[in-house]
Amino acid sequence: MKLHELSPAPGSTKERKRIGRGTSSGQGKTAGKGHKGQKARAGRGMRIGFEGGQMPLQRRVPKRGFNNIFRTEYAEINIKDLELAYEDGATVTVEDLLARRIVRKKLDGIKVLGVGELTKKLTVQANKFSASAKEKIEAVGGKAEVI
Repeated sequence: MKLHELSPAPGSTKERKRIGRGTSSGQGKTAGKGHKGQKARAGRGMRIGFEGGQMPLQRRVPKRGFNNIFRTEYAEINIKDLELAYEDGATVTVEDLLARRIVRKKLDGIKVLGVGELTKKLTVQANKFSASAKEKIEAVGGKAEVI
């Protein structure tokens, strides 16, 4: 087999539609645009949500709520994630969690939640702990350190 012998699989390619090339082509004269009007003109194309000059829906509907710019957002991890990723006696830090890809983005900090069981004695350093997570870590002899 040579390069000049290669061809696409049957049915995988399609001829492009040649618009405005005579009436017998089926796409001649008005080129599939109908007669006159806004949609027949060159450069047409209304933005999404355009309603012909009528007040658009997104402006008719009242505004609700607000975005708090001071809100803190925590990346959340569960006890079960720590159980799988760490050996007994290890220290869990924010940098280590990012390096192991347990947490993808640090955001404003890390919060440890109490889903799952923990059997290993770990020293966990995070910005926040749920009450159940702190209880589970300390129940097996580990430490929950708030940084």
